Amino acid sequence: MFSLSLTPAAHHLHLLSSGYFPARILISSFTVRSSSSLQEVEKSSESSPDGKDLSSELYASVPLPPIKSAKRVVLVRHGQSTWNAEGRIQGSSNFSVLTKKGEAQAETSRQMLIDDAFDVCFSSPLVRSKRTAEIIWGDREEVILTDSELREIDLYSFQGLLKHEGKEKFGAAYRQWQVDAANFQIDGHYPVRELWARARNCWDRILAHESRSVLVVAHNAVNQALVATAIGLGSEYFRVLLQSNCGVSVLDFTPHAEGGSPIICLNRLNQTPNSPVASGSSGGRKATKRIILVCHGVSEDNKVWYLIDGSVELFMNSLCLPSASSSFLEDKPMNILGVIQSQKVAELLLDLKVSAVISSPKKACVETAVAISRVQEAADCLGADCVPRYVEMKQTNKLDVENIPDHFNQDVGDVNVFEPGWLNKLNDGVITEVWNQSGEAWKSLLNEMADEKDPEKIVVVVGHPAILLGLVGQCLNLTKDWIGSFHLDAGSISVLDFPDGPSRKGVVRCINYTAHMGRWSIPITRPTVDDEEF
Repeated sequence: MFSLSLTPAAHHLHLLSSGYFPARILISSFTVRSSSSLQEVEKSSESSPDGKDLSSELYASVPLPPIKSAKRVVLVRHGQSTWNAEGRIQGSSNFSVLTKKGEAQAETSRQMLIDDAFDVCFSSPLVRSKRTAEIIWGDREEVILTDSELREIDLYSFQGLLKHEGKEKFGAAYRQWQVDAANFQIDGHYPVRELWARARNCWDRILAHESRSVLVVAHNAVNQALVATAIGLGSEYFRVLLQSNCGVSVLDFTPHAEGGSPIICLNRLNQTPNSPVASGSSGGRKATKRIILVCHGVSEDNKVWYLIDGSVELFMNSLCLPSASSSFLEDKPMNILGVIQSQKVAELLLDLKVSAVISSPKKACVETAVAISRVQEAADCLGADCVPRYVEMKQTNKLDVENIPDHFNQDVGDVNVFEPGWLNKLNDGVITEVWNQSGEAWKSLLNEMADEKDPEKIVVVVGHPAILLGLVGQCLNLTKDWIGSFHLDAGSISVLDFPDGPSRKGVVRCINYTAHMGRWSIPITRPTVDDEEF
């Protein structure tokens, strides 16, 4: 089995380019959202309870402490607990334990992370989390560090109640907990606001630890808060960034060239042991509308590094011809690896009845879209459906960036869209145009989703990685300053759910999910090899 080796230099943000090889890059000066934690200020009680106006302007920056070297933090939620299975409100109580399913989920996560070189593990002290950490940590010699501030959200009088009991006993307060959690108050406390402050404190200790690769095992709500405070989002984003049982989220912290708060990138969100597109709720609600963002497979002339039996070899493409890396503007068909990646995506999406596939007109995007469509339409032959499926195919230039750099006279020929930190190479004018175009694409997608004739519509979007990153930001109602806070790998999927319909706020089920690619999947962490040794 192929595994991946990387060069984690101080300026090296994350895993790979083209899906498979380590890239040596220096993070150039660029305006990205690096003040990675926010403190809430007073908010008007008249703010919209439906969360349509998720404005990070409601928060004042509290920068994270500077770091000396690059650091990767892997967050894992505990496996299914007895109270999860019962539908009982856990909060920070410590009475539930892992079910057999929860133990199996933790074991799956252990296998997923077994070859990863973690330096330290932080865990919540609660039994369900600590047991998950012990399973994942396995026979590593280092002691697991427990931190009481990694416990789950404090829900006071709610704790221990079945959900229907909470509704019956607390009425309006329970309703507010469901629809406006950031302003939810009980027993004189604002639980979600307290949680955000607690998560911010956790980052000080995690980043201060002398380690390069950190495992944190905790809970649903606190992991949401850790992700949000790292990339600069306030407590109104509670239940927007999902954390499933044993879901893995990865954050990369890179020292800022000028000192101060590090540059932060959410490398992936909620990579789960189970399929991210399987039936289930989003933030406790069933989603009938869904957008799935698909990053096309690698194209011809992408460089690919493999670590085989301890030696590094470079394979260019199926013809083994010397060439440049995948560029920002290239329009080439996929190579054999890209074909495999697109097929893996198509197989994963077979569990869903896709209504439409909308793609950029570029070759790699169209090929990926066609692969998805063909597998969908063969669902009956493949045993996934009793009748053939019809998938509507569309193309739009709004999902591509072809004319943007020319407008600003920027040479982007050496920009590889699967390299870590590649957005840092684009000037502010290009970023603004990418963001604006993603906004136009987002409006078109919402109009597509609003069709009432199809109450359970699933739309797959295959576009340029820059536009897809912009669409993630548009879903979260952010600004262009956040576009560098996310990353996508070749063949990845990101799932955006709309449990309250496309006119209301979206819920991000996962970002940059790659586990469906099996032996071709992207490892969660990077080796700790130094540049010189590499």
